[in-house]
Amino acid sequence: QVQLVESEGGLVQPGGSLRLPCAASGRAFSSYAMGWFRQAPGKEREFVACISRNGGLTRYTDSVQGRFTISRDNAKNTVYLQMNSLKPEDTAVYYCAASSIAYAAAGHMYEYWGQGTQVTVSS
Repeated sequence: QVQLVESEGGLVQPGGSLRLPCAASGRAFSSYAMGWFRQAPGKEREFVACISRNGGLTRYTDSVQGRFTISRDNAKNTVYLQMNSLKPEDTAVYYCAASSIAYAAAGHMYEYWGQGTQVTVSS
């Protein structure tokens, strides 16, 4: 079992930045690939970014490439999503997830999910 807790969402102006941490507890954090997903009102959940177990590989959806950075600190059992140049269309609930199967963009590959944190980009 892995418990995931996202935090530090909030309201930010367009062009601003936020860093979302996701703290993990339970089984060995470094044995899981980690992902970030988001769900906007009235839309399906979508993949944002993922990172391999040792942090050596990352992958992003096209709409955030070059603006968002996923990273992890296995000593602190935490994965981060640094979001820069935020746009109103980035407004969503952001979820972190853990996969013992693979470093993947598909949500069904992830066994554990956090409760989500709201990010609102608005002036």
